[in-house]
Amino acid sequence: MTPSWTEMTRAFGRIGLLSFGGPAAQIALMHEELVDRRNWLNDKDFLGALSFCMLLPGPEAMQLATYTGWRLRGTPGGLLAGLLFVLPGAMVIAALAFAYATWGDVPLVRDAFLGIKALVIAIVIQALWKVSKKALTGHEGWIIAALAFVAIFAIGLPFPLIILGAGLYGGLTARSDHAARATPASWGRSARTATLWAALWAAPLLPLWLADQDFLLTLSLFFAKLAVVTFGGAYAVLAYMTQAVVETHGWLGTTQMIDALGLAETTPGPLILVTQFTAHLAGIGAGGWPMGALAGIMALWMTFVPCFLWIFTLAPHVEALLSNPRLKSALTAITAAVVGVILNLSLWFALHVLFAQVDTTGALPIPDPASLDLRAACFTGLAALLIFAIRLPLLPSLAAMAAIATGTGMILSI
Repeated sequence: MTPSWTEMTRAFGRIGLLSFGGPAAQIALMHEELVDRRNWLNDKDFLGALSFCMLLPGPEAMQLATYTGWRLRGTPGGLLAGLLFVLPGAMVIAALAFAYATWGDVPLVRDAFLGIKALVIAIVIQALWKVSKKALTGHEGWIIAALAFVAIFAIGLPFPLIILGAGLYGGLTARSDHAARATPASWGRSARTATLWAALWAAPLLPLWLADQDFLLTLSLFFAKLAVVTFGGAYAVLAYMTQAVVETHGWLGTTQMIDALGLAETTPGPLILVTQFTAHLAGIGAGGWPMGALAGIMALWMTFVPCFLWIFTLAPHVEALLSNPRLKSALTAITAAVVGVILNLSLWFALHVLFAQVDTTGALPIPDPASLDLRAACFTGLAALLIFAIRLPLLPSLAAMAAIATGTGMILSI
């Protein structure tokens, strides 16, 4: 049964508004909404789509939402789902960026976000458990997930290399089956789709060049390049992005970049919205608030238009790809590896919430025990109580944690 536009708007609007916590929590939220609650996808299709999206550059959760929307209502459905996933967070990021540029620090907002970040830790643990139960169906899957976690957390192997290794293993160890193959889609039509979206992606560049807007043109080209190499989500390119923004272009200082990441982590939507926050601040520094607004819009355009390009070009071929035994086995192994990668992202997030100082210069991130944030630890314990014991729904939990953290901050400041 095809859902109505009202149902689609309500479902993906809810996902967009509640998509706190990075990819792990976002994927779990989508599974709950689209598979468990509405039955628009089954577990097999959801995990297959997730594996496909993990292979693409860009935010996998946003692309998963876009793919689901496309599958339900074609290209308009994909546009609706993708935009509803991004726009709530983009509006929050814009407000925070201009508030940050005006006041430098927002204590009440930071206190509220501390409570939300503590809740995110509990949400991510819950998400990992749900995703692992669906994705890791045998001993082999658990082994792949464990190896992927060790490879990225302890050894520091690049995410694309881990995914490539898992895919090769799955493909080489595939067992032949005689299941019906899906009918291949037209690659000619996909080529036309790719050409159209590539033209839309590049459309703003010529006017910027003709208008001699060197700053906006340089910024747009930078974020366009970033969109192409962002395999594995925002964490995979944060180091490169920070170095380029701070050292190469001099748009922001190191402290501003850390604040940008912290604020982006606690807003709904993909973490890659940190590019928008960065662009807003860079634009304000280069030409005031109007330039800041334009810079943020260009960062959003260059970051997210290619997501629609990848999905609308390749989505018609997903079922055919997933019906191929070797590709299906490769994607199964990739899905298992993704669980290990999500565990790494979850642990990284928890360490940076609970500890003010984390040494990342060595092979392993080592927190300084003396820098433990007792407030964050207490809030995390309270959040775990709300999620696992009381089982309070997500939205009331968010409101409760934000209110408690803000109230505590006001009391301590007296």
